[in-house]
Amino acid sequence: MPEFVITPPPQVSVPVSGGAAFPVRRIFCVGRNYAAHAREMGSDPSREPPFFFTKPADAVVPSGQDTPYPAATANLHHEMELVVAIGKAGADVAPEAALELVFGYAAGLDLTRRDLQDEAKATRRPWDMSKGFDASAPIGEIVPASAAGHPAEGAITLKVNGEIRQSGDLADQIWPVPEIIAALSKLVRLAPGDLIFTGTPDGVGPLQRGDVLEGDIAGVGLVRTRIV
Repeated sequence: MPEFVITPPPQVSVPVSGGAAFPVRRIFCVGRNYAAHAREMGSDPSREPPFFFTKPADAVVPSGQDTPYPAATANLHHEMELVVAIGKAGADVAPEAALELVFGYAAGLDLTRRDLQDEAKATRRPWDMSKGFDASAPIGEIVPASAAGHPAEGAITLKVNGEIRQSGDLADQIWPVPEIIAALSKLVRLAPGDLIFTGTPDGVGPLQRGDVLEGDIAGVGLVRTRIV
């Protein structure tokens, strides 16, 4: 083993239902994967193949912990999403074989500095700092696919301070999970520990300090955090 010149960073992980933990390697996210959300963001969902952006692994906030309101924004938005946890490696995977790579699923939140994203779009600059900031990925426990199967339909909802903000169904995804995995695996070799956020229904909106977020995906689980 090499002698490191600094202390290595701790391994980021997400709890798995029933015990143990899932080590996080990378976080990939799919943009505009629900037709109604694509329209509310000004896009045409009928023409767009899946596209991806990333968050650092240490953006994870385990469910139940507080999430700090980030610096450099006055317009923090919530985006409720199904998260896929990859348990096996694969590249250039066919859609019919894609689910073999999946360890399990979780409920997650893709937090977005919307004002920075809008500015980046207008100037044709990268989105990185609007999506990949500290504590931008709250996530609930991962439920193994061996126990829960592979959800292709079911309600996905988000409440803020007890009021429903987002409500949709996994069946409304433009690109279902097998096709998302297949498309991403043509761009990078997927590896155990990767997480994939699969897009959000419509109803995204701003958050304030003190807001309590409670997300639920039928058959998968919950994610809960408070903005502080």
